[in-house]
Amino acid sequence: MQMKDFLVDQSLKELTEHRTTVLPIACYETTINQNINGYIPLHWHDEIQFVLVVKGEAVFQINEENLIVQEGEGLFINSGCLHMAKDLKDSACAYICLNVSPRFVLSQELYSTFVSPYIQATNIPYLPLIPKELWANNILSSLMKINQLIKESPPYYEIDISHHLSLMWKNLIMNGIQLEYEQPEMVKNHRMKQMLHWIHLHYAEKILLEDIARAGQLSRSECCRYFKRILKTSPLNYVTDFRIQKSLVLLQQPEANVTDVAYQVGFNSTSYFIDKFRKSVNMTPLAYKKHKNTSFLVN
Repeated sequence: MQMKDFLVDQSLKELTEHRTTVLPIACYETTINQNINGYIPLHWHDEIQFVLVVKGEAVFQINEENLIVQEGEGLFINSGCLHMAKDLKDSACAYICLNVSPRFVLSQELYSTFVSPYIQATNIPYLPLIPKELWANNILSSLMKINQLIKESPPYYEIDISHHLSLMWKNLIMNGIQLEYEQPEMVKNHRMKQMLHWIHLHYAEKILLEDIARAGQLSRSECCRYFKRILKTSPLNYVTDFRIQKSLVLLQQPEANVTDVAYQVGFNSTSYFIDKFRKSVNMTPLAYKKHKNTSFLVN
């Protein structure tokens, strides 16, 4: 299954239900540039995530860190961490992604000792999975087996999946990671999500820097530092980029009008919307609309 669109709520929490018919997991294959945005936008979820790049290479951002993941390599992303992914060097990067509810990794009796401390630790937003390291290679091998089991659904495959998940988690924690719980880090992540939540509620309205800073209980200068450090952009540039993302979906509707879309997503000038859209998408909104409608008719 190819994930082409990531539905998120106002706080950037992904709304995709990560489960098969009976298991609280989801395993799918994604080609990054086939997403509606051309990349995997910033989002987070309660599930832990394992990634294996099967083609090309990508840059993943997890919280405020960037990591290049090449073909054959993988990544563990912890619960609740903001993350996004972009194709690198037009490599048509594709990856297998496994999302798992933390409470399904091990039995209830083992959860509080062997799972909960790791998903709450502030020093493990992610772990690179390099196949030359035995523990990482074991995780990637189990990930591929789980992907195959879900595709083929042989008898009792659910039990096999549970077995592989236990092995993956054992390999992840057996390296003796020294866990840390830093209150300032928790507060920072909470404030960042508060500001993003506010933007996603009010993007169609007039937004001032003061509004965003107030949502995170920060000064304007501190708000700017948060966005620059974590998202590598300014708060208002983020608002503009998010409005452009929202316009992509609206422009694909047959009855959509460029001017109407501009105002629906918060721009108060059609010409300004067209200028920002062209710089972001490398074509005008009208050209994008025609291109998408033509592709739909062909398909």
